[in-house]
Amino acid sequence: MQRWDRALVRRWGGRAVGLALTGIGLYVVAPSLLSVFGSWPGLRDVKPWWFLVLVALETCSLVSLWWLTRLALAPADEAAGGPPPHWGSVASAQLAGNAASKVVPGGPATGGVVQARVLIRDGQPAPVVASSLAAVGLLTTAVLLLLPVITVPALIIGPPPARQLQLGLLVSLIIAVVIVGVGVTALTWTGFVVAAGRISGHVGHLVRRSISADSVAASLVAQRDRVASAFAGRWWRAVFAAAANRMFDYAALVAALAAFDAHARPSEVLLAYVVAQALAIVPLTPGGLGFVESGLTTLLVLIGISAATAAIGTLLYRLVSFWLPIPVGALAWAGWRINLTRSE
Repeated sequence: MQRWDRALVRRWGGRAVGLALTGIGLYVVAPSLLSVFGSWPGLRDVKPWWFLVLVALETCSLVSLWWLTRLALAPADEAAGGPPPHWGSVASAQLAGNAASKVVPGGPATGGVVQARVLIRDGQPAPVVASSLAAVGLLTTAVLLLLPVITVPALIIGPPPARQLQLGLLVSLIIAVVIVGVGVTALTWTGFVVAAGRISGHVGHLVRRSISADSVAASLVAQRDRVASAFAGRWWRAVFAAAANRMFDYAALVAALAAFDAHARPSEVLLAYVVAQALAIVPLTPGGLGFVESGLTTLLVLIGISAATAAIGTLLYRLVSFWLPIPVGALAWAGWRINLTRSE
């Protein structure tokens, strides 16, 4: 009996704790979440073509991520003589994994398992899939961490007037070009990575004494090498795809605010976007549900957007970037399962 009880605790204990933490997290952010969804009637004032613009931008962001995943898988496939990754399987895997990560507590881990399972069943070697998805995660995270650094000069020099939020679409293009340049430099020039790591280490040492410049530099070089090996010979395309993935998503946020004639500087909106993406990693709720809405709305108000516009703009952005991919991912999973059953 005791053995059975221990097995039951091992199987369901972690899930129970995860659900409890999710419930606590949702309780904490419930007021702000209800405030955002309470602005739902305001969507009636949005011109229909704005919805098409947001869907198109988010679609481009997803396609960029599929392209990046294909690039990560392709080198290993050529070396192992395996079949090349199909666009359909890569898209289905990412959509299904993304949907799972948004509905399951601790979702990123589950989403990664779902994505890997689809790719492996499609014929990709399991070790290649594991290393490729890890490299994709590292590169997209690196781009996210790079965005605030790129934004600081724009804030110092003097960004465009707040009334010209539409320039955010041009800003996203300019920043994408800068990201590509910095990314390729980091992948090909070890000295640049070491210098960046040592600077970060010195800054981190001020906060935590156990952090040293040498340890951070060594860790950064090791992570760079993992990414470089996964995208060997395809560095330009890989960095461009990673930059496009983030910048199209940022452009969707800009479009969501522009749809309500919001007045804000594109560089400040970019900082709010970066913080919101960081909050999405919070494991307490799937996809950072509630934390992203609360944080993004608050930051948009701090940069001068009215509370009502910040709430409805956040709602429109999250409808397209968070909620819409869930049913699309479920359909992608169902379609993959049907095709798999027919082929067996």
